[in-house]
Amino acid sequence: MGRHSLPDERGTAAADPRPRARGRAVAIATALVLVTAGGAAAAVSGGLLSFGGTCGDDAVRLDVVAAPDVTPALREAADLAREKELTSDGHCIDVRVTARDSYEVAAELRAGKGDREYDVWVPDSELWVQRVGLGAKQTKIAPAGNIASSPVGVGMIPSAAASLGWPEKTYDWPRLTAAALKGDKLRLGAADPARSATGLLALAKLGASAKKQGGEEGDTRAAAMAKALSTRTTDSDGQLLDTLARDGSGAEKGNPRRNQALILSEQAAYAHNASAGEENSLDLFYPKDGSPRLDYPYTLVEDDRMSTDTSRAALRFMTMFSDDDGRRILAGYGFRTDPGRPSDKLVTAAGGRTPQPYADEATDPPSDKQLQETLGMWTITVQSARLSTVVDASESMRQLVPGRGQSRMEVTKASLLRALAGFTDEDEIGLWEFATRLDGSRDYRELQPTRRLGDRKGNVTHRDKLSAAFTALQPVPGGATGLYDTTLAAYKEARSTYASGKFNALVILTDGANQDPGSISRSSLIARLEDLADPARPVPIIAIAVGPDADKDEVQQIAAATGGSGHQVDDPTQIHAVILKAIMEAGSNQG
Repeated sequence: MGRHSLPDERGTAAADPRPRARGRAVAIATALVLVTAGGAAAAVSGGLLSFGGTCGDDAVRLDVVAAPDVTPALREAADLAREKELTSDGHCIDVRVTARDSYEVAAELRAGKGDREYDVWVPDSELWVQRVGLGAKQTKIAPAGNIASSPVGVGMIPSAAASLGWPEKTYDWPRLTAAALKGDKLRLGAADPARSATGLLALAKLGASAKKQGGEEGDTRAAAMAKALSTRTTDSDGQLLDTLARDGSGAEKGNPRRNQALILSEQAAYAHNASAGEENSLDLFYPKDGSPRLDYPYTLVEDDRMSTDTSRAALRFMTMFSDDDGRRILAGYGFRTDPGRPSDKLVTAAGGRTPQPYADEATDPPSDKQLQETLGMWTITVQSARLSTVVDASESMRQLVPGRGQSRMEVTKASLLRALAGFTDEDEIGLWEFATRLDGSRDYRELQPTRRLGDRKGNVTHRDKLSAAFTALQPVPGGATGLYDTTLAAYKEARSTYASGKFNALVILTDGANQDPGSISRSSLIARLEDLADPARPVPIIAIAVGPDADKDEVQQIAAATGGSGHQVDDPTQIHAVILKAIMEAGSNQG
């Protein structure tokens, strides 16, 4: 294992020989160390514990950020490590743990900005690790394994659960969600899937199950459920349980702002029930088509920059959780530590009862593509879109598309009109065209402002005007591709007219590389875009290179500067599908 080999010190437990459920060759024991790391930090930083005489002043400092739900377990594990004077290469380990929402850390690492003040990150799900990888300038991270798991289900106050036949009656995700969202009799809440792994994993499972049952109609059904669910979402997991009604309070139970059911993890239900009392505890449904799981990956941050002492100290902690003490600590907080059947005690405390299919193996985790599509669906279903569309009108757009007998411009227009039909009247879309010799010294011209498609003037809607503008697009005789100046101007306009609460983006279609010798350089454009981009008010560029003459690398570099994506299509008929895919990808990068 090179520099990540485990320190050969007293008290080092043997690594668990079982492979991870996902097939990775990293031992579970290797992953479990971080839990220990977290706990020691809290005790030391809080002044509750001090180093013994055998440690002196040469302790190795390890800084950890962790998901709030697992942080208490990390801190208790570190306390135990302190009591046992756990050492790495003869040095005690001084661990400091900070609780931070996983989506915040993922966004920070994806952007690759600032100096990280932590060595290890324990998010609640590997999907956040995947999200980091979507960034063009992401910080290097190295997942080492998983410290625990917790399946996702639907918890309900007892009266609501009884109304659905709990525990004897079982449901799959679509039917359970449909029952909970039918009318106002049973109010279902969830955390925002853009900020919650629990919410996103459940929504991905819901979409996959609905599609499997209903084919293309399943997409419509899943989108409708997402729309209904969006009216009762909280910003984060930490706020979700605060929305729960209390069964013993008639006023709270009947309050339409209070939820009677929540999409949450088994561990969250366990923690709630431990302090809520029997009357206000949750009963837990485990959908019979499989429960996605939180998996708590132990992740080194910029391990290539760590000192050998720090790296080995982190790995030394991992061995602690291959023994009974470490597993006991995790189980005490409601986490699963065995990929096999969970203990009846844990499930019962979380609100589960036979014959709920809680012993079934978890379903395979969703792929990167599924997660992106799910977040994209959530983005454009829950938020309306504001898209500024910029279309290449250079002379080269007259060229015929092989095998179609139509020019690039004609096929592009048809594809744009098809895409337009997929947006609602609440969406805002505008149109620019660009080419050299187009408008005096400028390479671009606004044809329709970015407005709500349903806006009406007399008997004509903005959708009507935009359709006519798409249809009227024509290549400019002698015009070349003035890409750089146009992109900068259009991005400035999109940023200055940013609409809060909507999905904002700039869509650029071009069939060639920049051909304006008097424009700014590519490097200058990228630098300017990076300065203009604001993560708090994101406007990603979706750049589509059309045809064999277009420069895919160029559009990818330009788009990446804003957190967007670049694509290439050989046939303009593919534009419609690529725009939708790009919106999904851009939506998945937000939050």
